[in-house]
Amino acid sequence: MKELKKYLLVGGAVLFSVLIFIFRDKLTYLQNFGYVGIFFLSLLGNATVILPVPAFLTALVGGAVFNPFIVGIVAALGATIGELTGYYAGVGGSEFVKTDEKIVKIQKWMEKYGLWTIFFLAAIPNPAFDLAGMVAGASKIPVWKYLLVVFPGKLIKFIIIAYAGSIF
Repeated sequence: MKELKKYLLVGGAVLFSVLIFIFRDKLTYLQNFGYVGIFFLSLLGNATVILPVPAFLTALVGGAVFNPFIVGIVAALGATIGELTGYYAGVGGSEFVKTDEKIVKIQKWMEKYGLWTIFFLAAIPNPAFDLAGMVAGASKIPVWKYLLVVFPGKLIKFIIIAYAGSIF
């Protein structure tokens, strides 16, 4: 039963990511719903594991149209929740996590710097954050601690991006 749970977590994260990637162009209609649309676009854009979906564009464009501070907060909330797919992929696929060279590098950073690694990687635009989420999940970091450090990192990033959008 425990093995089935692991496969379901990994398979679910991958399937969810693939569906978001395939239908990413159709999700843009959510932008018509203001802050709620920004929240869901950010959530879905950050829920993909490894597959790139430029969720930061939601905050950039949203910052040009709405209050950039609120856009940053809403986008960060959505992004933080969306990053749970990577975390749970790590929980379910912990044996796979230990074999990838990039993941091993992030594990070493986590051993050296702890949760600051997660915070820093959440605060900068980079595709490696999915891997950090997987490491956190595989390392059995409690989900509340993971979310507690992801949110401020995402908040910094999305407020900066939203304000950048407000300049244009």
